[in-house]
Amino acid sequence: MAFDQISLKGRALRLLAGREHSRAELQRKLSAHETEPGELAKALDELEAKGFINEQRVLESVLHRRSARLGASRVRQELQAKGLDPQAVAEAVAGLQGSEEARAREVWRKRFGGPPADAPERARQMRFLLTRGFGAEVVRRVVKGAPADDSED
Repeated sequence: MAFDQISLKGRALRLLAGREHSRAELQRKLSAHETEPGELAKALDELEAKGFINEQRVLESVLHRRSARLGASRVRQELQAKGLDPQAVAEAVAGLQGSEEARAREVWRKRFGGPPADAPERARQMRFLLTRGFGAEVVRRVVKGAPADDSED
């Protein structure tokens, strides 16, 4: 090993210093730096045993950072991309469903501030919210301007 080369554990700690990473993310990012088979798994096992890698913290971190600006489906996508336990992801996303419309309304208010003036503007506002991962029915209600407690007759 060259003198100036950083160990796998050192690289992992640098990544973890920036933000929480799941084991799968670290595996993906560091696999190119592995020189001996099993070396990366051993380093990640040690970091996990010491509490540096914690899937629950990763989950909470993503929810805290992203849920205010994104819909449940987009948050689910990000959590799944991190290789987290599907059951934990499903539970976390289910918790977001109750506040979906309020969060969509706040994102819409900050971005647009008022109802669309015409059909092209309405479509633009709806596309904006849909790409943020909010559900189609929620987006329709928010852009239409229906009150949050409005129910179908």
